Amino acid sequence: MSRDSRQQARDRLSVLAPAPGDDITVARQVEQDVSLVGRLLAAAGGHSDNGQRPGVIPDDVGAALGLFEGMREELDRLETQVVIEARRRGMDWRQIAVHQGLNSSQAASQRYQRLMTRLEEIRQGVR
Repeated sequence: MSRDSRQQARDRLSVLAPAPGDDITVARQVEQDVSLVGRLLAAAGGHSDNGQRPGVIPDDVGAALGLFEGMREELDRLETQVVIEARRRGMDWRQIAVHQGLNSSQAASQRYQRLMTRLEEIRQGVR
């Protein structure tokens, strides 16, 4: 998906008001985690003579790395829910593929199946 397409999607969705009682806690947590990783990278942007930024220690970097698996899992859940909603609203796999920046309906369907498999493995404790 191009940068312009992503911005158009943001603009379109930003006008939607949450329904009363909507739980957007997961999305907010992912947003917060992304922000924290961004702050770490900004803080680590400058380097001292020994190649490290004062105030950013390896434990900080490790903490940021530790956030990714949780963010990935939550994003997979959100993507799966949106694909389910798209199908429920009559979108076919080709339409979904276009919006995901994929080249075919088969690619979109396979992506969905991989997400479902991954989430089921997480649920069962396999991952």
